[in-house]
Amino acid sequence: MAPVPISLRRAAAIQLRVIGALLLREAITRYGRHNIGLLWMVGEPMLFTLGVAGLWATVKMHTVADIPVIAFAVTGYSCVLGWRNTASRCAKAIEPNLSLMYHRNVKVIDIFMARILLELIGATGSLILLTIFFALVGAMDWPEDIVTVAAGWGLIGWFALALGFIVGSISERSETFERLWHVATYIMFPLSGAMFMAHWLPQSFQKIVLWLPMVHGTEMVRHGYFGKSTITMEDPLYFASINLIMTMVGLVLVRDCEKRVQPE
Repeated sequence: MAPVPISLRRAAAIQLRVIGALLLREAITRYGRHNIGLLWMVGEPMLFTLGVAGLWATVKMHTVADIPVIAFAVTGYSCVLGWRNTASRCAKAIEPNLSLMYHRNVKVIDIFMARILLELIGATGSLILLTIFFALVGAMDWPEDIVTVAAGWGLIGWFALALGFIVGSISERSETFERLWHVATYIMFPLSGAMFMAHWLPQSFQKIVLWLPMVHGTEMVRHGYFGKSTITMEDPLYFASINLIMTMVGLVLVRDCEKRVQPE
């Protein structure tokens, strides 16, 4: 008997339900039902960001430049968490979920999407709650341009998605890559724009740093927060172009990865 054709809308609805179920399973597996449970999804990135903000305030980083250190730390480290944790959670994501691949509607891309969305929800919630809290207590100002913040954060989320596909797919083929990736994240952190503004750097070094796509996302988010009070050097079109290329590469790698996966 020939297979019954399925409409694109119904196929999308099925995959959305699959991703939703995987997202809930991943959240419960990771954070559990005890203590504050799923609230750790937002609480964990908040604690990391608060730790960095407290450290930078302690070492008086605000004396380096005329910029609020709390806002600088919240915007910078939240952006790092947005892409670094997301991609890292995709590394070796298939192996613990191999038993789920027995179901024909569960694909490799669904497993990656569930983990990516979980991290992005946590990082987004952390950024919003920390902004509200520190703005209410007077430790930082409200964002000058929320649209620019949202656009910058959206581009960072897109970058995290594409990077997650690439890291997740390659890590399934090479254990060495997985180990190298974790080392690379520590190297990329100080170069990601979280600890500096691009215009602080010497002009020769600016050109090198601005090749890194995540720097443009961080600069854009800070542009939205600080407005005209500081100089930013983002290029949204360049960032979006790199994201598009990475997404295409990531989808090709995911497709190849699906051909190699043997369900249990």
